[in-house]
Amino acid sequence: MVTAAQQTESGPDAARTFPKGFLWGSATASYQIEGAATEDGRTPSIWDTYARTPGRVRNGDTGDIATDHYHRWREDVALMADLGLGAYRFSLAWPRIQPTGRGPAVQKGLDFYRRLVDDLLEKGIKPVATLYHWDLPQELEDAGGWPERVTAERFAEYAAIAADALGDRVKTWTTLNEPWCSAFLGYGSGVHAPGRTDPVAALRAAHHLNLGHGLAVQALRDRLSADAQCSVTLNIHHVRPLTGSDADADAVRRIDALANRVFTGPMLQGAYPEDLLKDTSTLTDWSFIRDGDLQQIHQPLDFLGVNYYTPTLVSEADGSSTHNSDGHGKSAHSPWPGADQVAFHQPPGDTTAMGWAVDPTGLYDLLRRLASDFPTLPLVITENGAAFDDYADPSGQVKDPERIAYLRGHLAAVHQAIADGADVRGYFLWSLLDNFEWAHGYGKRFGAVYVDYPTGTRIPKASARWYSEVARTGVLPGA
Repeated sequence: MVTAAQQTESGPDAARTFPKGFLWGSATASYQIEGAATEDGRTPSIWDTYARTPGRVRNGDTGDIATDHYHRWREDVALMADLGLGAYRFSLAWPRIQPTGRGPAVQKGLDFYRRLVDDLLEKGIKPVATLYHWDLPQELEDAGGWPERVTAERFAEYAAIAADALGDRVKTWTTLNEPWCSAFLGYGSGVHAPGRTDPVAALRAAHHLNLGHGLAVQALRDRLSADAQCSVTLNIHHVRPLTGSDADADAVRRIDALANRVFTGPMLQGAYPEDLLKDTSTLTDWSFIRDGDLQQIHQPLDFLGVNYYTPTLVSEADGSSTHNSDGHGKSAHSPWPGADQVAFHQPPGDTTAMGWAVDPTGLYDLLRRLASDFPTLPLVITENGAAFDDYADPSGQVKDPERIAYLRGHLAAVHQAIADGADVRGYFLWSLLDNFEWAHGYGKRFGAVYVDYPTGTRIPKASARWYSEVARTGVLPGA
């Protein structure tokens, strides 16, 4: 635990020293950076299909080329080494490894990840592999997708393939990235792939994502060495009430159940929250939960990955605001089944290019809550960052003081949470590179490294150099 005495100075604007061994890294996702959409046996994922559907993605952008990481991975690893990163969190592309979502692996796909991991290790960068960052093989979606149990079973088989191929090199594994987005944006509001808009399918998908997680952890444990670590990454929503009324407090409860406890309940406590089942009882009786499922889902984890960008502000619905103010994209369909009486509001303060409020106190409060709710489970910030309207100036430099301010504020919040008792072990900046930002296409830049998309040229932004110094020294400079 860091104490105030470990800060190099005193006061709110002082430099802050993080604990020895704190892990500093950056993160990406396969569909957002790899490209090579049809090479070496890769077949379409749901995001290939979604992005090629007119009207789904800004400007008709696709991940067919993305940042061409599949061909430029050596350059990208060299960038990480130059920045002094201690770890790299990347995702494996399921349709590159197991194109139909069943059957044997494609060795050329696995070889890509073998080469990537070997180069990371050679440069002293710890590989952190995520099995699923939203790119479900399209053939599995055609068979029903995550609302169907068979997808969870196929996911466990894929996890076994990945562990057999990379387990001798990769010692830290994450099953799912943000299953809330997969379930509720993919099957509820339809603003993410596969673009379905069925609230019951969204709830079914949430359960089978939970089940897939549990089965995958078991498959990993069966194959990995005793020192390997297993985790899951959740985009835990920090939900706040608009007012102090009882009605707004109940709105917080409803959204907390749908956003957070639908996953933390079964994964970390072995049960779905009773209020969630009651809130959604007019939609489903949850009979898709079978005997033994909760035991399968509730597997021991070595840490919990936490993604945070902005807080969520809610109230009792009054007709003035809807789910389209929740920061998750506009749709005629809600990603919040059973919560029609909840309204979402824009939080106060400065915003990023995504329109998301900049509020580091939300991250501090979230970490303190998780430390209280799950005191024996270490935490890692697996994504945190911001999109701004970055550009290369005539000298070829990319100056992004807003991102530096965002990172400084949020890292100060992490440091304070550690000082106040939260067991936070690491921080991964989202993202290493500007990339395909899902339904926003290439219009939103989250990267520490600027990418000129026509040429693929990489230019480290001012924030990359700033973060590099923090990562090398473990010291957050004062404002």
